[in-house]
This record gives sequence, C-alpha cells and structure tokens, in this order.
Amino acid sequence: MFNLVKGTHDVILDEARQYSYIESVLSRVAEIYSYQEFRTPVLETTELFTRNVGGSTDIVRKEMYTFDDKGGRSISLRPEFTASVVRAMVNNKLFAMQDYPVKAYYCGPNFRYERPQQGRYRQFNQFGVECVGVNSPERDAEVISMGYNSLLLLGFENVKLVINTLGDEETRKNYQEALREYFAKHIDNMCSDCKERFNINILRILDCKVPEDREIIAGAPKITDFLSENARNHFNKVLEQLDKLEVIYEIDSELVRGLDYYSGVVFEFHYTSSVGKNYGAIGAGGHYGHLVSQIGGPDIEGIGYAFGIERLASVMNDDGMLSNVKNAIDVYVMPLGDVVKDEILEITESLRLSGISSEVCLENKGMSQMFKKAERRNAKYALIIGEDELKSGIYSLKDLESQQQIQVRKEDLIKVLDNFLDREDEEPSEETCCCGKHAKNECCEGEECTGEENNHECCCGKDK
Repeated sequence: MFNLVKGTHDVILDEARQYSYIESVLSRVAEIYSYQEFRTPVLETTELFTRNVGGSTDIVRKEMYTFDDKGGRSISLRPEFTASVVRAMVNNKLFAMQDYPVKAYYCGPNFRYERPQQGRYRQFNQFGVECVGVNSPERDAEVISMGYNSLLLLGFENVKLVINTLGDEETRKNYQEALREYFAKHIDNMCSDCKERFNINILRILDCKVPEDREIIAGAPKITDFLSENARNHFNKVLEQLDKLEVIYEIDSELVRGLDYYSGVVFEFHYTSSVGKNYGAIGAGGHYGHLVSQIGGPDIEGIGYAFGIERLASVMNDDGMLSNVKNAIDVYVMPLGDVVKDEILEITESLRLSGISSEVCLENKGMSQMFKKAERRNAKYALIIGEDELKSGIYSLKDLESQQQIQVRKEDLIKVLDNFLDREDEEPSEETCCCGKHAKNECCEGEECTGEENNHECCCGKDK
C-alpha cells in the first residue's frame, strides 16, 4: 500500500461533489460579472514568483516546491495564481487585443510547503479573479462586492469585509520610515521572521502572528496617519461605493496581506457562524500597482481576490451549509429475473441519453438488497421491471422518499420522470401544446388549447 504524501488528501465521493458545487457557484458569479476562465500551467519558472510575489513573503522564503529540470532550468510548482494569470495575459498580448479591464477567473491546485491543518493542505485548490487595466475606486469596489456576494450566494450570512489601504508610493515611503524608526527600538526582542522582515520589507512585520510581537505591533504607527491626499481620497471613495453596495466592512489599519505586490486597497472576508464561532479570514485579496509591468506588460494596475476551496468546504460543513450537497442519482433500475436483464441495460441507457442519471443492478440481488443499494446511492426513484412489466410495457416507478408507487407506460417513462424531477424544458414553440411535451396536432388537432374537455385530452389535462 502506498500512503498519501504528507499535506495532501484525496477528494472523493461527497467531498468531491461539494467542491464541484462551490466551484460552480463561484464560477457562475464570475461569469455574471463578465469574467472569462483562465487555466495556467502548474509548472512555472521560479523567477516569476521570486521577482514578483516578493522575497520577503513566506511563500518565496519557505514554502515553494522548486527543482531544476533536465535542462537545468529552475522550475516551481505554482504557489499562487495571480502572477501566473498576469503572465498569461502578457504572453498572449491581451492588453493589446482587448478593451480594459481584462477580467479573468481561475480555479485549480496550488502548492505550498506549510504546516498542514484543518482546511489547509500543501496541495490546495483555489478559486479567484483578476481585474487588470483600470485603476479606479469604483472598479475596486465592484471586485470586492463581487467576492462578498459570492459568499452570500454560497450561504454565508455573517460575512464581514475587513479592509485597509497601503496607499500610494508616497504613502508607503513615509510609512516605512516611521515603522523603521519605531521597530528599531524593539526588533531585538521580536521573532526571527520579524528580524528578517525588518531588513527586507518592514510592512510584513505587521502580519506577524506571534502573541508577544502582537503586543509590540499594537503600538506601531498607523498607516492611516500617513496617507497622501490622493491615497486618502481613493480609499474614501472605495468605502463610499461599498456603502452604496451594502457591503458590511471594518477598517483594520494593521492589515497588510502576505504578498509584496499589493498596493492600495487590501482586504479579507471574515466569517462568524450562526452559533458565534469566528472563523477569521475565509478569502482575501488586494490591489496591485506594478506587477503587470514587472512581468513584462504595460504599466497598468489590477485588483483580485481568491478563496481556498478546502477552507470554504471545511467551514461550510462545520456550519451545515453543505448537508444537501451529496452524490445522488435520479433513478435506480431494478430488474426482476434473469430474462429481464437481457433488455434492462437498453432501458437504462435510454434514460441516461435523455439526461436522467441512472444506475442499474446487473448482479443477482433480491428486492430488499436492491432497495438498500438504491438508498446508498441516494436515488430519488426506483424503476422496477420484471417479466410481466416487459410484456405489458407498463413499469412500476416508486418515489423512494414518499414511498408512493405508480404504473407508467414505457413510452411515457421519460416524460413522467422529466415532470417529477422538475427539469427545465425548452420554451414551447407556436407549434407546441401548452404542456410543452408534444406538437399540437398530436392531440389538439392543430387548434388552440382551451382547457375544455373532449376526446383528445393530453397528459397535461388542459388542452383539447
């Protein structure tokens, strides 16, 4: 037996279904906001991340999976998406071909060598968006609102946006000088990471989680006291737009995020469960100023956010938001007798080709065993067919929730299941009966449906 690599896990059965559900909701929201899907390689040149994510980040310093390939090139497994997506935009000359902004959404695995914990793995799946090419408070607010609304549509109710601004270059220069002066008095008593960050990127000290260091950080200068007029006006306009969009937020002047390319607005989505459990950040993002030009594109700005799928699934399961998301089938087909099996697969295939998910028992099982198998597959209906049913062309269909059983003609089976499963039908055309199931001349003799009873009543019971 081969064991899993530490920090990885198999996503199977109901968990895989839950991941697909989360990803489909997030993707659908992105498409509603006019984003298009990007899929970038898992392998990238190491320099893409060391130069652009930042040498002061834990990702680059401690967590990347890096190796030399057979050509002697330094390659890394993708630790985050933003740099990869921007590289794809630059390589494919999208900034010359499209109107701004260029909008991308993505979903896939990333790799970081960090301590595994609940909802966090060394291989993890991430969904996110990048909006590149337009620098305006309205666009910042739109992207933030999009992430906020995505969580609401997934079922999160007590979501709060935690937001801050890192200001413009003038702001950060003045603020970094103030921080350097303050932390110089305390750095000897702080952790080794803070000592390293003091020399590489002093802003990252604010992100330290060591309790003793947090006490020192609490007395540090606040960036809000150093904002330039332009930076303050931009941030205030973002907040005004968020107020109009009814996004609940809290300003946290110590929020800096963990990536060096961030500038301007940075934010996290925090969640508190219905029973008061505070899960902290379940998604985050920010604005970036020079990332595109550093990767070889024009000097334009962007903003994006990302959610960890494992993190969302863990929190949603804890709070009961995924209890109804499980693997299920529409119909479990139960053949009675060996003779029936010769024809049962054809019947089952006709259901599948009509879009009705089905499983069939082709083994020698009794009725009680087949009902147990149907229950384990979370089947909605059982279709029971024996030799008599084959001869008469009338099958038994049982609702496994209500336990009600009806007889259905072979030719009506798919139509009846469509109605029971409440599947969406195409809009009826002018040549279609009001029930949407057949042409008028099949039962209405080409006349308008009136609801009057006569000899030509159809399955809907309304047309003549």
